[in-house]
Amino acid sequence: MTDSDARSHADAEPSLHERVENWLSREMPIIQMHGGTSAVRAADPETGEVIIELGGGCKGCSVSNITTSNIEAELLTWPEIDDITVRVPDARESLGGPDQAESIMGIDRTEGGRGDWGSSNPGKDHL
Repeated sequence: MTDSDARSHADAEPSLHERVENWLSREMPIIQMHGGTSAVRAADPETGEVIIELGGGCKGCSVSNITTSNIEAELLTWPEIDDITVRVPDARESLGGPDQAESIMGIDRTEGGRGDWGSSNPGKDHL
């Protein structure tokens, strides 16, 4: 790489994809702070379409819709973005959905996975 190539590479503006990724990591640290992940799956400057996927701790989070709305609201103010989709996987997708009889650990999911409803006799081995 020549010096002029290095200068032109250094002076080049980051792609839309890179700018969105940088914005997410800089302006939405709450995602990572709560064990979530974010990834820009598509960022097309010609069509103005951006697709972001949240995962990790965001999957099944009760406030992920607020995070999604905040991301959409901000990125739609960018002149080069016309359409934004933020996908958050449903937590039930990895557990097999509401019809699954057991959790992935083989424990009955009633009463938060503790088993039978209302059992007041935990047994002599219970701590």
